[in-house]
Amino acid sequence: MLTCKELVGRSSDLLDGELKFKQRLAVAAHLAVCLRCRRFIRQLRLGQRVIRQLPDADVAELDALIKAMQAVRRDHH
Repeated sequence: MLTCKELVGRSSDLLDGELKFKQRLAVAAHLAVCLRCRRFIRQLRLGQRVIRQLPDADVAELDALIKAMQAVRRDHH
């Protein structure tokens, strides 16, 4: 059976649906007995859903924001 550390290491692949069948079985077996890892995966899935609902940011707007923040930082140092 997987350790908690191994499950955390595979969590991105799990959420992205990139685990092979045998790996998915090992993850499912671990989650069946580990409440802490079930909570961890539930939180990751929630975060993933929230991020997917965010509007796409305009790259030019982000660049301008970064430059403005850098300018403010320079002015205060």
